[in-house]
Amino acid sequence: MSFILNWVLLVVFSALGGIFFLNFLTVHPRRMSLFLLLTSLAVFALILLILNSFHGNILFIAIPLALVTFLGGYLVTNALFLSREDPRQVPILTRQPGDPGDGHTAVVYFTHGEPQTYDPIGWINQFREFDKEHIPFVPFYARPFFIYNLRDHYLQVGMSEHRQGHLRMMKALEQEFRRAGDTTTRFYICFLDDSPSANSAVIQALNAGASHLIVSEVFLTISNHTAEGEALIKKVDVEKYGATLKFTTPLWDSNTLMNMFVQRVNSHNGTGHKSEIGILLVGHGQPDEWDTQWPTEIQQEVSFRQNVLKLFEQDGYHPNNLSEAWIEFKKPRSDSVVKEFYRNGVKKIYFFAAAISADSIHSQYDIPSHIQKANLPPDVHAVNLGGWNDDPIVIQAIKEKIDPLMTH
Repeated sequence: MSFILNWVLLVVFSALGGIFFLNFLTVHPRRMSLFLLLTSLAVFALILLILNSFHGNILFIAIPLALVTFLGGYLVTNALFLSREDPRQVPILTRQPGDPGDGHTAVVYFTHGEPQTYDPIGWINQFREFDKEHIPFVPFYARPFFIYNLRDHYLQVGMSEHRQGHLRMMKALEQEFRRAGDTTTRFYICFLDDSPSANSAVIQALNAGASHLIVSEVFLTISNHTAEGEALIKKVDVEKYGATLKFTTPLWDSNTLMNMFVQRVNSHNGTGHKSEIGILLVGHGQPDEWDTQWPTEIQQEVSFRQNVLKLFEQDGYHPNNLSEAWIEFKKPRSDSVVKEFYRNGVKKIYFFAAAISADSIHSQYDIPSHIQKANLPPDVHAVNLGGWNDDPIVIQAIKEKIDPLMTH
């Protein structure tokens, strides 16, 4: 009886070890320590059991069985983790079909979004999209380690500024409309990877009686991200409920936004010698496999950054010290470009997350960590000028996209 019990315990401890380890990699930071402790206890109990109960040739069965069962517990729990449904709630649409509304316009401020604190659902959705498009990214079994790194980034920076940044931006946008004498247009924020979702904001606007809806696409480029949001919104079938629907385009062709970069550097640089300044515009990038389906993403990112760099050159900055890099998927990375700046004799480097509408983990952690890998000497300073954020010029650029679509 004890012989059978030992084998049962071996399987139980091994499976629990795999289950607890997967949870340790992926749970909220407040529960990390608990699952690290549980993993350690399960593995410790397993080792004691094997040392005390299995000897000789039986070890050649017990140890592989323990490893396979541990992996099985890990993989089954991983499958459950990656099949998690998006928890965002969509409000009930109470407006009746054909209801023309009360005549007011609603601006649906739509952007990428990033949870303020660690939440893996955005990347779980992204994994599903990669799988659907047959894009190799991170193997199924290794995805919890990717999520672990994401959580570690949150722990490094404390929290993402992305959500609060966009709330400030939308408030500033509304204030611009009010200053221009518009007292009736209402504003609703929504996100691709945060709450509320794009369809939720549209339903809120319809329920509030909006007759005209303008979706302000606060993105740099036309990409799979804008397409996902547009698809969600169009499923609501706004016209069925007596309202009109229009979309702005992303901001890659906004001359106003392009000029913001030059003005921000100049305001930080003061009277510094422009010949000793390096400017680095870091784009986001996308998997190579998407370049065929969504060529606009890379084309528009590159076009936008090159036009911005031309403005810097026209403003007196040296063309050899103006460059681009990528956050992910593409090369070069920031550290290699920064090293080249240093070899050119640059004394100060200003870098932007050029495609990031509001500061996020990318601008708060990823790009600065890439810059650090360049190991610049103490006399060369790298200054993070972040994403677009609520710069008045950015707000003006967003408003310029909305204004032609307003019903007067």
